[in-house]
Amino acid sequence: MRSQLAWPSLHLRLSGRLAAEFIVGRIYKLVWKIWSGSFGDIWRSASPTVKKARHPQLLYKSRLYKMLQGGVGIPHLRWYGQEKDYNVLTNFCSRTFTMKTVLILADQMINRIEHVHTKNFIHRALKPDNFLKGIGRHCSKLFRIDFGLAKKYGDNGTRQHIPYREDKNLTGTALYASINAHLGIEQSRRDDMESLGYVLMYFNRTSLPWQGLKAATEKQKYEKISEKMSTPVEVLCKGFAAEFAIYFNYCRGLHFEKVPDYMYLRQLFCILFRTLSHQYDYTFDWTTLKQKAAQQAASSSGQGQQAQTPTGKQPDKTKSNMKVKHGGRFCSAFFSSEKVN
Repeated sequence: MRSQLAWPSLHLRLSGRLAAEFIVGRIYKLVWKIWSGSFGDIWRSASPTVKKARHPQLLYKSRLYKMLQGGVGIPHLRWYGQEKDYNVLTNFCSRTFTMKTVLILADQMINRIEHVHTKNFIHRALKPDNFLKGIGRHCSKLFRIDFGLAKKYGDNGTRQHIPYREDKNLTGTALYASINAHLGIEQSRRDDMESLGYVLMYFNRTSLPWQGLKAATEKQKYEKISEKMSTPVEVLCKGFAAEFAIYFNYCRGLHFEKVPDYMYLRQLFCILFRTLSHQYDYTFDWTTLKQKAAQQAASSSGQGQQAQTPTGKQPDKTKSNMKVKHGGRFCSAFFSSEKVN
């Protein structure tokens, strides 16, 4: 299972010495590292999860979270401060997916990106890893995280758009970056939307045509990945609903300053959703897998209890202590922290 819509299973080694050194806000104690990224590491704590970053971007991220507050799928900023030598930020927030799950995700993802854009920011780092599924009462919601590479594209007062440029280095993940980003063109809202298209096709296909390419150097690898420019939309989307090709053609046809028609794009997939006779009941693929696992565990538990129950005496179902292991990478809360120079 490699959907990358969640955190890895929590089975990595405990760093006892480091865990003992850090108790964040007198409440959260580091236990073990569960994930590493370009700008930091995710740690499991005694309460929520903790991220210890290596680069000074938390202050910027905390400001963006505050500006984006109020939008659906935006993690809630609890606290930002300094703990010992670290700044700390606290937020609460088969390999393929079925078409139903992809379309529900598409609807929510477009909505999340639209909210970021309405605040005059572009994300510039859209990839599967930066979307989280909520748990508990938020289990039907998708959350958008990691705004370390986000950039302001418009002035809050004048609404003046940043100027068009062609001398930019690639920002973001090459696999999902837009064609214009590979060409060195300043990114705008259209690029976020195109990147999202690649994320959706990754969910559909299990991999992208330019994924897994081998190269001697990082530069050569990026050059090979940029070959997506020579991959026709029809080839990329072959075997899938025409709506995905329509999505790409629309996004690639947008002008630099053009506001994407988010409603049109959502309706594109919503109509396909209804055409396929799906119900928008928030039943994702992983929901079904968890239900099946629970039923199997309940069945096994019931058979075991019956075998141990004396004849004529029914087992007490209220005392059942069945537990379902959550093996996905879903997370509802995390910390971020960075070393202070």
